[in-house]
Amino acid sequence: MHWWGGDYGWGTGMGFGWLFMIIFWILIILGVVYLVRLIVGGEKRTTGETALDVLKKRYAKGEISKEEFEEKKKALE
Repeated sequence: MHWWGGDYGWGTGMGFGWLFMIIFWILIILGVVYLVRLIVGGEKRTTGETALDVLKKRYAKGEISKEEFEEKKKALE
């Protein structure tokens, strides 16, 4: 066996193959982690609307009455 040359060593082009394989697997793992965080974390994102904005939209759509709107608005303030 020739570990440093010849048939099995650095001379066959496999010198840094292990490094590229490690980089490849790191990129795969990071990609999977990114996708999982994107899917799971997507539910936690907010639209920037305040509770008062949501209340105004509900009132505008007719989902709540004026009295309910005024009560809930008071509770928010």
